[in-house]
Amino acid sequence: MLKKQWTVWIILLCWSAGVSAQTDVPGIPTDSISGKVINTVPVLTEIKNQLPGIKTLPEPEKVIWWAAAIPGYGQILNGKYWKLPIVYAGFMGCYFAVNYNSTRYVSFKNGYLDITDSDPTTNSHLDLIPEGRTIESFGGVAAFTGRLKTGMDQSRYYRDLSVIISIAYYGLTIIDAFVDAHLADFDISPDLSLQLRPLIQREHGTTYNVSSSYTYGLTGRVKF
Repeated sequence: MLKKQWTVWIILLCWSAGVSAQTDVPGIPTDSISGKVINTVPVLTEIKNQLPGIKTLPEPEKVIWWAAAIPGYGQILNGKYWKLPIVYAGFMGCYFAVNYNSTRYVSFKNGYLDITDSDPTTNSHLDLIPEGRTIESFGGVAAFTGRLKTGMDQSRYYRDLSVIISIAYYGLTIIDAFVDAHLADFDISPDLSLQLRPLIQREHGTTYNVSSSYTYGLTGRVKF
C-alpha cells in the first residue's frame, strides 16, 4: 500500500514538472485577485483515478442514490462488502419485528371486536385463550375483554415503533454509505506522521507585467 502511494505521488510530480513552462494551466481553478494557493485537489484526484492499478474512488452523489434505491448497494459501491451481512441482518430483524407485532395486533383486534359484538358465530377471541384455561379463569367476560383491549393497544404501539425503527435503520444505511464514499480517499494507514503533496501556486506579475506564472513544488505536513 505504501509503495503504491509513493508511485502515485511520483507520477503526479512528473506531470506537474511537464507543464511548468506554461503560463496558464487549463482545468486548474485560479484566483486572479488574491494570488492564493490554487486548489488542485479535484484535478489531482481525477488524475489519480485514471492511473493504472489505482482503485477508482466512489462518487458520493451516485452512492447515495443507489443506496436509497437498493439497500446495501451503496456498501457494495464503496467496496465495504463486510457490512452487507450487518445491513441485511438489521433489515431482517426489522421485518420480523413489524410482522410479529402486526399479526398480534390483528389477532387482538379481531378478538376484541368478536367478544363485544352481538353475533354468537364470531368467536375468534376463544383462540386467544391459552390451553387449559377459560374466560372465567381471567375473571369473567368483562375482565377478558379488558385484556384483549390492552393487548390490542400494546401490539399497535410496538408495531408502529417497529416501523419507525425500520425507517430510521434504512436511513442509517444510506448515511453510512454516503460517509464511506466521502472518506474513500482518507488515509487511515498506521503511519500518518508525514504527508507529502504537490503544490501549484500562482504568482502575479508587476504593474507593467501583468502576465502570471506558476510555481511548482512539494509540501509536507507533519502530524505529532
